[in-house]
Amino acid sequence: MSQSLRLAVALDGAGWHPAAWREPDARPAELFTAGYWADLAAEAERGLLDFVTIEDSLSPQTDRTDRVQGRLDAVLIASRVAPLTRHVGFVPTVLATHTEPFHISKAIATLDYVSSGRGGVRVRVSASQAEAGHFGRREVLSREDLFDEAADYVEVVRRLWDSWEDDAEIRDVATGRFIDRDKLHYIDFEGRFFSVKGPSITPRPPQGQPPVAVLAHVPVAYRLAERGADLVFVTERDAPVEGPLVFADLVVFLDETEQAARDRKARLDDVAGDEYTSDAEIFVGTPAQLADHLLGWGVSRFRLRPGAVPHDLTAITRGLVPELQQCGVFRRSYEANTLRGLLGLDRPANRYAA
Repeated sequence: MSQSLRLAVALDGAGWHPAAWREPDARPAELFTAGYWADLAAEAERGLLDFVTIEDSLSPQTDRTDRVQGRLDAVLIASRVAPLTRHVGFVPTVLATHTEPFHISKAIATLDYVSSGRGGVRVRVSASQAEAGHFGRREVLSREDLFDEAADYVEVVRRLWDSWEDDAEIRDVATGRFIDRDKLHYIDFEGRFFSVKGPSITPRPPQGQPPVAVLAHVPVAYRLAERGADLVFVTERDAPVEGPLVFADLVVFLDETEQAARDRKARLDDVAGDEYTSDAEIFVGTPAQLADHLLGWGVSRFRLRPGAVPHDLTAITRGLVPELQQCGVFRRSYEANTLRGLLGLDRPANRYAA
């Protein structure tokens, strides 16, 4: 059997279950430290995973005092931690709705540089009036407009990444020329939501175009994924998406036996005061059972959301991955040094190069 199955993990604080921070092995006092995130990234790389995504938002996760509130900036986490690793990719979340594409293009290009070509970005929108109030610029747009704006946002970011040709930097001490000005380009983007002249102030990223990801579970999000994404995370099995690489999303609670996993999930639900539900399918069982479940799914790419960290993350890297390797469907070493390379995506040509 060919080695074809791909895995990524979605990291969100102490885990996706709201009571995860109260688990015996949780590290709630370290959630806002670089060391915590460095350890999670190192574990993902130990498991030979393609990439990690890092959640972000513009408001607290909840108004309940018994659950984790607050988070660090996802792009800054990725830029801090990526240089400590060598192979795993980093795909932080950015909110397109209230940020400027010029700034994000520079931030993700910087991530790609400090990671030596392992950066990406997940783009999401915000329909929250409370989050709009943080900026005071406008009222919340309609859902259709929010996603149309996000599509334009991605297009601007991509053009800015291409606004420097790959060989624009000369760095010739003898002639005193650092840059070839003819190889920097105005993007001159004019749309409903943005008017951006360019060029960027950051040279073209090592990957040319860091992969862009979208989480899609409604038709308007599917259209955004098809218009501008390289990767799409889907929460239903038959998602009608064509074009980008599809990763199926699952929340996982894993243990040595199925009953132990069910008991742990039930205990977390009891601590939280209600049963945890998710927009994605929830799997509860052993790593071996999860391996069988993935192999019978019908797709070959998965983004797994650990219910509790570090427990379920290490169950993925040290339990699930060996099971898949035994089946001959998962790598035993990294075969590429960039995120695009790991995903089988070619480095694209610059749209502005002659």
